[in-house]
Amino acid sequence: MKTREQEFSESLNDQRSIWLNGKQVRVLEEEAFRGAIQTVCNLFRMMDDPTTQESVAYVSPTTGEWVHQSFHIPQSIVDLQKRRVAFEQWSEATDGMMSRLSDYARSRLTGWYCARNQFSMYDSAFSEKIARYYEQARDENRFITVVQRDVQINRANQYDPQLLRESGLLHITRKTQDGIYLNGAKMIATAAPYTHDFLIYPVVRLNESQKSVANMLIVPADSAGLHIVCRESFAKSNQEQPDFPLSSQYDEMDALLIFDDVFIPWEYVFIHENPEAIWVIKENPHSICLGYHQAIIRLKTKLEFITGLACKIATTIGATQFLHVQEKLGELISQVETIHACIIASEAEGAMTEEGIFLPRATAIDTAKNLGTTFYPRAVEILQLIAAGGVIQIPSSVQDFQSPISDLMNQYFRGADVDAEKRTKLFKLAWDVIGTPFASRSELYERFYSGDPIRNRAGQYLSYDKDKLTNMIDKYL
Repeated sequence: MKTREQEFSESLNDQRSIWLNGKQVRVLEEEAFRGAIQTVCNLFRMMDDPTTQESVAYVSPTTGEWVHQSFHIPQSIVDLQKRRVAFEQWSEATDGMMSRLSDYARSRLTGWYCARNQFSMYDSAFSEKIARYYEQARDENRFITVVQRDVQINRANQYDPQLLRESGLLHITRKTQDGIYLNGAKMIATAAPYTHDFLIYPVVRLNESQKSVANMLIVPADSAGLHIVCRESFAKSNQEQPDFPLSSQYDEMDALLIFDDVFIPWEYVFIHENPEAIWVIKENPHSICLGYHQAIIRLKTKLEFITGLACKIATTIGATQFLHVQEKLGELISQVETIHACIIASEAEGAMTEEGIFLPRATAIDTAKNLGTTFYPRAVEILQLIAAGGVIQIPSSVQDFQSPISDLMNQYFRGADVDAEKRTKLFKLAWDVIGTPFASRSELYERFYSGDPIRNRAGQYLSYDKDKLTNMIDKYL
C-alpha cells in the first residue's frame, strides 16, 4: 500500500507547464522545488504515522480513511480546538515559515461547503458542485491553492470592461455545452508548481458590465494551455542547508498563472458571470473565519520562532543583561501572547450558525490578522537590532571550520556560552530570517498576504459595533 508521501509525489508526474529561468521544467526534477516538496511530503506523512495521526487527521465519513483536519466541519468548540492542534502541528514542523501548505485553502473550501445552500439562489447547481469537489479534495488529499489577485499592468483602468484583454484580467472568451474557455492571468499563486488544483475567484467588487471576470473556478494544475510562470527561486540545495537552514526547506514558489485558451468543464465552474455572487462568496463568514483561523495560528508559530531566535542570540552574545535588550525581547513576547490571546478568544467566543457550524469569532481573528501585518516586520527589526553586526560578520560557510585556520576561527567566532560552530549556525539561521532573498519575500508576504492592510483595518472599523463604545461617552454630553 502506498503512503501519502508516495501518492503525492507520483501525482505531480503529469503534464503541467512550469516555466523557470526561461525554460520549461519538470516539477519533480527541478532542484528549486525539491526542498518544499520534501517538506510537504513530511507533513503528509504525519497522517500515516500512528504517533501523530489522531492530532492532524480525522476519519472520513465516506471512505473510513484518515483525512486532514482542515476538512473537519466544526460543530463545537472542541472541534475547533482539534483543528487548531492540527494547524499547530504543521506550523511547528515548518517554524511557521510556510504559509500555503493547503490547510488554508482547504479551510476556505470547507467554509464554502458549510454555507453551500446560501449560494443556491445564484446557481442552483452550486451546492452539488462544491459538495462533490469538497469530498474529492478531502478523500484524495488534494493540495489546493487559492489564487485571487489580478495582474498589475495598468491599475488606473484595470477593470474597464472595454479593456479586459489589455488589462490581462482572467475572463471567459468562449462557452460550449461542456464548459468554458479562459484567457488572461492571475497572481500570486503560491505553491503553484506542486499544487493539484487552483481555486480561483476575484476579490474586487464588480458590476454587470464586468461580469465576464466574475467567476469562481477550480482549475487543475495540468490543464492544457495553463502556464505556471515562476519567480526567481530563493531555494538552496540540501548541501547548502547548514548555511541556509530555512531557504533550503521552506521556499514556497510563487507564480503567475497565464491562461491561453484554457478549458474548464462546467462541473468546475462554481459561479458563472455573477458579480453579486462573487462578492457574497468573498465576504462569506464561514470561509473567512475557518481560513484565517488557520492563518493566525501559523502567524503565532512564526512569531514564537523569531522570539526564540532573538532570545538565543541575546544569550549567546551575552546581551541579556542590558535593559534595552530585555525591553525588546519583552516586546516580542507580548506579540506572541497577543496573537495567542486572539486565537483563544476567537474560539471561546465562537458561535453556532444556523447550519449548525461552530465558527470562531471574526473580530478576534481580524484583530490578529491586522496586527500581524506590523508585528512580523517589527519582529524582524528587533532581531536585526539585537544581532546587529553579528549577522554580517559570519564565515562564508560552516565548512570554513574545516580550514587550515580552524583553530583561530574557533577562537574568534565563539559565543559567550557556545562554541564557534554553533554560534555560526545560529547566526546563519538569523541571516535567513533577516537578509536572504527568502527573508525579504517572507516579510513582504506577511505585510500583504491578506490584502491591503489599510483597507483591512478600515474594514474592521466599519464593521465593528461601535455603539457600546460611544454610549460610554454620551453620558457626559
